[in-house]
Amino acid sequence: MRRNRAMPFGAEVLEDGRVRFGLWAPAAREVDLCIEDDREPVFVRMERAPGGWFRLTTGLARAGSLYRYRIDGEKRVPDPASRCNPADVHGPSLVVDPRAFAWSDAGWTGRPWEEAVIYELHVGTFTPEGTFGGVKERLGYLADLGVTALQLMPVADFPGRRNWGYDGVLPFAPDGSYGTPEALKEMIQAAHGAGLMVFLDVVYNHFGPEGNYLHLYAPQFFTERHRTPWGAAINFDGPESRTVRDFFIHNALYWIEEYNVDGLRLDAVHAIEDDSSLHVLEELAEAVQAGPARGRHVHLVLENDRNEARYLTRRETGRPRWYAAQWNDDIHHVLHVLVTGESDGYYADYADDPVRHLGRCLAEGFAYQGEASACRGGESRGEPSKDLPPAAFVSFLQTHDQVGNRALGERISALADPRAVRAAAAILLLAPSPPLLFMGEEFAAGSPFLFFCDFGPDLAASVAEGRRREFARSAPFADTEIPDPCTAETFERSKLDWQEATRAPHRDSLVFYRRLLAIRSREIVPRLAGTAGNRSRFETAGPGCFRARWTLGDGSVLRLAANLGRGPSGGLDRPAGALLFATDEENLARDPWSVAWFLDRIPPPESAA
Repeated sequence: MRRNRAMPFGAEVLEDGRVRFGLWAPAAREVDLCIEDDREPVFVRMERAPGGWFRLTTGLARAGSLYRYRIDGEKRVPDPASRCNPADVHGPSLVVDPRAFAWSDAGWTGRPWEEAVIYELHVGTFTPEGTFGGVKERLGYLADLGVTALQLMPVADFPGRRNWGYDGVLPFAPDGSYGTPEALKEMIQAAHGAGLMVFLDVVYNHFGPEGNYLHLYAPQFFTERHRTPWGAAINFDGPESRTVRDFFIHNALYWIEEYNVDGLRLDAVHAIEDDSSLHVLEELAEAVQAGPARGRHVHLVLENDRNEARYLTRRETGRPRWYAAQWNDDIHHVLHVLVTGESDGYYADYADDPVRHLGRCLAEGFAYQGEASACRGGESRGEPSKDLPPAAFVSFLQTHDQVGNRALGERISALADPRAVRAAAAILLLAPSPPLLFMGEEFAAGSPFLFFCDFGPDLAASVAEGRRREFARSAPFADTEIPDPCTAETFERSKLDWQEATRAPHRDSLVFYRRLLAIRSREIVPRLAGTAGNRSRFETAGPGCFRARWTLGDGSVLRLAANLGRGPSGGLDRPAGALLFATDEENLARDPWSVAWFLDRIPPPESAA
């Protein structure tokens, strides 16, 4: 099978071997295609077309040709829709014929969303190799763990050799430090062969600070009408925004169709400003549903600090109208408060009654559904979410953000009592909402996950100084030496040490996670299809203690009793149902940091015989 996403942007190899180039450059007077296959580049004038486009079809370029665009006879720039930029973001783009890759996973149609157990990883630090090939070699381990979906942190081409990925500037080109486009496709194909979905993290709210040349020839990509943490917003609703919207919608369809990924996680959509009657998030989701999602499972997930439940609404069939789920930061924050005792910054919003906040997250989705947020100056946050099914909320104890945005990149296992961490994991891994693990979490990795990048000298110095200033304002870190994000050492320290997984106590943690995920696969997942919203309840039962219950799609009732306090429980009776799991089967949920799960199974119908 051959896969190709035809687009008006970039370089398209035609059936006869010629290449069609298209660049949207409304601020340019003239554009030349610069073919750089030989020592002396060849310049060919592109034809101006309506709407700010420049186009050219030529036999002088072919698959494998290196090219750039020359703007107004001066600056050479890479293709913003480059499929590959082998010499990094400032170098020439490579003409790629995606039909040259022969896919062998034609029978793969994905997996239903209720089966999702997500494993977030950073390609560069997940393995010693730091490549797509390195990830491919670990797929068997992930399948054995009980994971059903990989979520790759952004792979779009970023400046330098190392980056979290959120500073990408060429959103169609896999970063060369991880491997070629073919290597990524081979990894995805192998994942499908192992029964694993692959999700990709994409960034549609800004471009990185180095290597973005759009301001030179297409400043209409941005608007001062809206501001974001990165400056002027991307222009999704102003004059000439149609092409900008198409650029990102094509990008989403490109990864799903040409790379056969099973879904996308859209980063920080609260920073996407759009006053159009049809929000770009809605238009993008509808394009996916009308296209690739018609014939297979495709799942779209949001990160949205605003807790806008409307993007997660379901149709009468139970299928998502737009997005399958949102990362539920609320459940992370409240669990972090409970297991670490930290209550600074945004954690302060959950410190007043953390057990009540946790129960609400488990039963209703968001903890904040329109209530005032003290850390946001009293502004209301969120929308009602109790009518949404548990599947609409991805739950987690760690992510790249929550670990890496700490000054020293500490994982939860370095901050909390191991009993507390296991209790929190036992809640998340068996609750109906899809759980997410951050790479190495399952074996309590000892390596930190630090913030790292590889910008040019001037920008690198500014980033390092900004990082130091940020944490100097926080009393706990005022005298702490903050790792320089721009050194190779900071990156290397963030790599997983896979030998840890074979040694105690890390090995014991891995066994624990495998056991829980096996229970989830055997007892929980088969009952999740059809689980509706507003069919769960919770109640507190004394300091640190609570109960929760869910009616699942097959009518079975799942019950949880937990003591997340630091003292014994006196108010938790044994719930009805068969015991699925308990951190201590003798005392069930009576001791501190104890969790017990029970299931009232609905018997299968009698056979017709």
